[in-house]
Amino acid sequence: MNEVLTFEQLPNAVTMLTNEVSELKRLLIEKQEQQPETDHWFNLNEFCDYHPDKPKKQTVYGWVQNSLIPVHKGGKKLRFLKSEIDNWIKKGRRKTLTEIADKAEQYLNKKEVSNG
Repeated sequence: MNEVLTFEQLPNAVTMLTNEVSELKRLLIEKQEQQPETDHWFNLNEFCDYHPDKPKKQTVYGWVQNSLIPVHKGGKKLRFLKSEIDNWIKKGRRKTLTEIADKAEQYLNKKEVSNG
Protein backbone atom coordinates (compact mmCIF):
# COMPACT_ATOMS: atom_id res chain seq x y z
CA MET A 1 0.00 0.00 0.00
CA ASN A 2 2.99 2.27 -0.45
CA GLU A 3 1.63 3.10 -3.87
CA VAL A 4 2.18 6.69 -4.97
CA LEU A 5 -1.03 8.39 -6.00
CA THR A 6 -1.21 10.85 -8.81
CA PHE A 7 -3.41 13.92 -8.70
CA GLU A 8 -5.80 12.29 -11.17
CA GLN A 9 -6.21 9.23 -8.90
CA LEU A 10 -6.97 11.31 -5.82
CA PRO A 11 -10.79 11.60 -6.29
CA ASN A 12 -11.12 7.82 -6.68
CA ALA A 13 -8.90 7.20 -3.64
CA VAL A 14 -10.95 9.61 -1.49
CA THR A 15 -14.18 7.94 -2.62
CA MET A 16 -12.76 4.51 -1.77
CA LEU A 17 -11.60 5.69 1.67
CA THR A 18 -14.98 7.30 2.37
CA ASN A 19 -16.74 4.04 1.50
CA GLU A 20 -14.36 2.05 3.72
CA VAL A 21 -14.91 4.41 6.66
CA SER A 22 -18.70 4.20 6.20
CA GLU A 23 -18.51 0.40 6.20
CA LEU A 24 -16.37 0.39 9.36
CA LYS A 25 -18.83 2.73 11.06
CA ARG A 26 -21.76 0.48 10.08
CA LEU A 27 -19.97 -2.60 11.42
CA LEU A 28 -19.17 -0.88 14.73
CA ILE A 29 -22.77 0.23 15.21
CA GLU A 30 -24.01 -3.27 14.35
CA LYS A 31 -21.61 -4.82 16.87
CA GLN A 32 -22.72 -2.43 19.62
CA GLU A 33 -26.37 -3.33 18.99
CA GLN A 34 -25.57 -7.04 19.26
CA GLN A 35 -23.85 -6.78 22.63
CA PRO A 36 -26.22 -7.58 25.48
CA GLU A 37 -26.99 -4.85 27.94
CA THR A 38 -25.08 -5.29 31.15
CA ASP A 39 -27.26 -6.07 34.13
CA HIS A 40 -27.92 -3.41 36.70
CA TRP A 41 -28.65 -3.52 40.43
CA PHE A 42 -31.42 -1.37 41.92
CA ASN A 43 -31.81 -0.35 45.52
CA LEU A 44 -35.36 0.05 46.85
CA ASN A 45 -35.75 3.67 45.73
CA GLU A 46 -34.36 2.95 42.26
CA PHE A 47 -36.65 -0.06 41.93
CA CYS A 48 -39.71 2.02 42.85
CA ASP A 49 -38.72 4.60 40.21
CA TYR A 50 -38.02 1.91 37.57
CA HIS A 51 -41.21 -0.12 38.05
CA PRO A 52 -43.96 1.05 35.64
CA ASP A 53 -46.52 1.42 38.46
CA LYS A 54 -44.16 3.41 40.72
CA PRO A 55 -45.15 1.44 43.85
CA LYS A 56 -44.67 2.80 47.37
CA LYS A 57 -41.95 1.26 49.52
CA GLN A 58 -44.57 -0.35 51.77
CA THR A 59 -46.06 -2.14 48.76
CA VAL A 60 -42.65 -3.50 47.74
CA TYR A 61 -41.97 -4.65 51.32
CA GLY A 62 -45.27 -6.57 51.13
CA TRP A 63 -44.24 -8.21 47.85
CA VAL A 64 -40.90 -9.20 49.39
CA GLN A 65 -42.52 -10.55 52.57
CA ASN A 66 -44.94 -12.68 50.51
CA SER A 67 -42.13 -13.84 48.15
CA LEU A 68 -43.92 -12.34 45.15
CA ILE A 69 -40.88 -10.57 43.71
CA PRO A 70 -37.27 -11.62 43.00
CA VAL A 71 -35.06 -9.91 45.56
CA HIS A 72 -31.57 -10.19 47.02
CA LYS A 73 -31.00 -9.22 50.62
CA GLY A 74 -27.73 -7.89 51.96
CA GLY A 75 -28.16 -7.38 55.67
CA LYS A 76 -31.15 -5.09 55.93
CA LYS A 77 -30.83 -3.77 52.38
CA LEU A 78 -32.94 -5.00 49.51
CA ARG A 79 -31.37 -5.27 46.08
CA PHE A 80 -33.13 -5.97 42.80
CA LEU A 81 -31.47 -7.23 39.62
CA LYS A 82 -32.84 -5.46 36.52
CA SER A 83 -33.00 -8.61 34.36
CA GLU A 84 -34.92 -10.50 37.07
CA ILE A 85 -37.33 -7.60 37.54
CA ASP A 86 -37.91 -7.32 33.78
CA ASN A 87 -38.72 -11.05 33.58
CA TRP A 88 -40.99 -10.80 36.64
CA ILE A 89 -42.90 -7.88 35.12
CA LYS A 90 -43.26 -9.69 31.77
CA LYS A 91 -44.64 -12.82 33.45
CA GLY A 92 -47.39 -10.72 35.02
CA ARG A 93 -48.80 -9.80 31.62
CA ARG A 94 -52.45 -10.70 31.22
CA LYS A 95 -53.72 -12.23 28.02
CA THR A 96 -56.12 -10.32 25.81
CA LEU A 97 -59.65 -11.61 25.27
CA THR A 98 -58.64 -12.59 21.73
CA GLU A 99 -55.67 -14.62 23.03
CA ILE A 100 -57.91 -16.36 25.58
CA ALA A 101 -60.53 -17.13 22.91
CA ASP A 102 -57.86 -18.49 20.54
CA LYS A 103 -56.44 -20.71 23.28
CA ALA A 104 -59.93 -22.02 24.14
CA GLU A 105 -60.64 -22.74 20.47
CA GLN A 106 -57.34 -24.63 20.13
CA TYR A 107 -58.20 -26.67 23.21
CA LEU A 108 -61.69 -27.51 21.93
CA ASN A 109 -60.36 -28.43 18.49
CA LYS A 110 -57.79 -30.73 20.07
CA LYS A 111 -60.54 -32.37 22.18
CA GLU A 112 -62.70 -32.97 19.10
CA VAL A 113 -59.80 -34.59 17.23
CA SER A 114 -58.95 -36.89 20.15
CA ASN A 115 -62.62 -37.85 20.70
CA GLY A 116 -63.39 -38.20 16.99
